[in-house]
Amino acid sequence: MAFEALLAEYAARRAKALAMGGPEKLAKRKQAGQLNARERVACLVDKDSFFESGLFGTSGVYPEQADETPTDGKIAGFARINGRDVAVVVNDFTVKGASTSATNSKKIGHMKRTATERGMPLVIIGESTGARLPDAMGSRGMGLLLGNDITQFRRTRETPLATAVIGPSFGSSAWLACLADFAVMHKGATMAVSSPRLIEMALGEKADLDELGGWRMHSEVTGLVDQVVDTEQEMFDAIKRFLSYLPSHHNEAPPDAPVAAGSGEGMRDIMAILPEKRTQVYDVRKIVRCIADKDTVFELKPRFGKSALTALARLGGKSVGIIANNPLHRGGALDADACRKIVDFLVLCDSFNVPIVLLVDTPGFQIGTEAERAGAPGKIMNFMNAMTLVTVPRLSVIIRKSYGRAYVCMGGGR
Repeated sequence: MAFEALLAEYAARRAKALAMGGPEKLAKRKQAGQLNARERVACLVDKDSFFESGLFGTSGVYPEQADETPTDGKIAGFARINGRDVAVVVNDFTVKGASTSATNSKKIGHMKRTATERGMPLVIIGESTGARLPDAMGSRGMGLLLGNDITQFRRTRETPLATAVIGPSFGSSAWLACLADFAVMHKGATMAVSSPRLIEMALGEKADLDELGGWRMHSEVTGLVDQVVDTEQEMFDAIKRFLSYLPSHHNEAPPDAPVAAGSGEGMRDIMAILPEKRTQVYDVRKIVRCIADKDTVFELKPRFGKSALTALARLGGKSVGIIANNPLHRGGALDADACRKIVDFLVLCDSFNVPIVLLVDTPGFQIGTEAERAGAPGKIMNFMNAMTLVTVPRLSVIIRKSYGRAYVCMGGGR
């Protein structure tokens, strides 16, 4: 048969690539209750929709490592999520800890460029030990890996970027999560610039994984992740739901959805939720759930900047972004974290044509030494500037009070 030898070689190389890091490493993951990279692809995308790109990629710096680096530790391709085209990158931790190399950086770059050019969201499932050593060392390594494309982490927000942080996520996994429009973190994961091992070698510091970059750190202190989940399936579901509120690219409107039965019925309960006394606190989430279509409120950064709520939701089947002061925390006074959280959300909504509804009930900005140490004046000015630059429609509803400069920041005035 013609080309028999070439076809046999192709089949062998394909089988090698699909086997990832080999049966022993895959078995260890299964015993630990962890999905492997290809199982994650299958859980994330529509059935039989994944078309892989770069299947035969291997280490480009050390060709002798080709047999040890199937797909070079990052599985990339195109697929559909709920019927919509997406680009996908999933790190394969069984291949050199999914460490970043020259070859797999090119794969990520190709996915980013194609997603932008073709107008489709990009989803990245991160789990990585960081830059591959010794590949990134010396003039050759730095030139190939670090200096070959200085735009590799440029973010233009032309298409949505959603990321997941699962397991150890150092280096590029952390960079991409910080760039994302939506980052979901699995409990037990760690996200940081570098691993505890490297920190101990460089600084002599023994770093605890949770203190270094655990889910509490990034959901409550840094605000770098938008949601935290307990299971991998919840992680995939969160990404799918986030994308359902947004268009595929910045030149189209967000998709509509059917209005769920029972939507609007909660409006009759609003006056029972809202206290008559302006000094009495309440949880604004209850009011938001009354206003939005039933079961459509998708809150972002719920553990960070708690005196403000930011959530994607639907009104009459249309995607909206909801920003609300929450008197349950600090009486609704806006601190530095709340200001930063709102600015992040304004950027998201304005980038992807999502109208904004502001529910206002605030005594103003937090004052005092704590606020100044947190850089409150700078955060307030960023907030005010961002609000003046918003181009999407916005509706501001003053529920009880709106004082001082916070009145302008929360959509007041002309």
